[in-house]
Amino acid sequence: MSNQSAEDPPNPGSEPVAFTDQGSPEIVETTDSDSAESFDEAVAEVGEGSMLGYRLTQQAILSDFGLNALKQSSRDALLDDAVVAAAEGMRTDLAKILEYRPEHGDLLIVSGVGWRSGVVGNAVIGADAGSPAGYAFQTGSPVISNHLENEERFRTPGVMAEHGVRRAINVVIARLDGPWGVLEVDSPNAGEFEAADLAFLQGLANLVGVASDRIAMEQQLRRSIEQQKMLVKEASHRVKNSLAILSSLMLMQARSVKTDEAATALGDASGRIMAVAATHDHLWRQNMGETVDLSELLPKLCEQLNSQAPAHKIHCKIDRFEVETSAATSIALLVSEAVTNAIKYAYPSGGGGIEIILQRDGDTANLMICDHGVGLPEDFDQNMARMDSLGIQLIMTLSATVGQQARFETGGGTRVVIDGIKGSPSA
Repeated sequence: MSNQSAEDPPNPGSEPVAFTDQGSPEIVETTDSDSAESFDEAVAEVGEGSMLGYRLTQQAILSDFGLNALKQSSRDALLDDAVVAAAEGMRTDLAKILEYRPEHGDLLIVSGVGWRSGVVGNAVIGADAGSPAGYAFQTGSPVISNHLENEERFRTPGVMAEHGVRRAINVVIARLDGPWGVLEVDSPNAGEFEAADLAFLQGLANLVGVASDRIAMEQQLRRSIEQQKMLVKEASHRVKNSLAILSSLMLMQARSVKTDEAATALGDASGRIMAVAATHDHLWRQNMGETVDLSELLPKLCEQLNSQAPAHKIHCKIDRFEVETSAATSIALLVSEAVTNAIKYAYPSGGGGIEIILQRDGDTANLMICDHGVGLPEDFDQNMARMDSLGIQLIMTLSATVGQQARFETGGGTRVVIDGIKGSPSA
């Protein structure tokens, strides 16, 4: 039976949670609106010289260092930031990071603050259990030495004695493959480092280890990517050179055959191969991305075609438009085929102009290769011509893979038109 009297108020903890009309628990705000909203304000409230202020300052330093460590891309800069944060957080002028060197069996001071010139990068401390840092590294246990002048368990390293160090605190920096080094804070002043200081310093050391691993992996990844790019470029360059050699062999063969028909066929094949080679050349110089900007590719192809037919003036007017790499190769080949046909048939009496125009229309583009020559025969039927002409068949087949099938128009010259060329989805 309950001893609660009728006058006693009910136990608030026994009451059910009150819900609003929306069905959610009612939230009662109990935080003082004048309370601190930052570490600085919290430290100011409790007093910077108080123990609580000291711990809050350490937490603020740890928080700031963690954010900066996420952004840092240089290991050396990371270590320099860490020793500054350690010294500031422990209210001393001396801090250092020691890296274990297995080939020497010692700990090298690789970063530090407060030490005389020449110490960082040169001074070493024994990695054996006889020094505070060595013991921490060997055992993985943090070490606090508050009275080094009277210390019997550990020896005081020479570099620390030279700076009048009276107390030290050491924690291990661990990385993915195990202990890497030691983070140490030293002080020439009397006093004591406390066990609670280990939480701050070990947290800092843990951040250094994690950030160092991240930086190392990112650097390795960048090296691997650069090596892969180099290999891809080299392979593409060799493909381009091989195609150029094959084209030259065909031209040599064309000069030695006995019939004009065979010579023409070999010459045409040589031109088609050079169009593919030019595309490969452009792609490897563009770092072999997944997309190709036709406003960069087609003008370069124009330059090459112009050099092969100096009597003709080939002009390009190309909107910026990106397509997938495979589509770019098909477009380059069909443009080369259409221009070659214009060079061969449009101007029987001499050179003339040829235009390559690509106009963007939203997510697609329209391509036209036109001349102002004799035009097509009146009875021209592109479907019938396709049966007899490899060039026309090639243009129609390739165009269908990148957009609508090409159509051939006449009137004041010849126009090859390909509508609805599909752009890259990622462009």
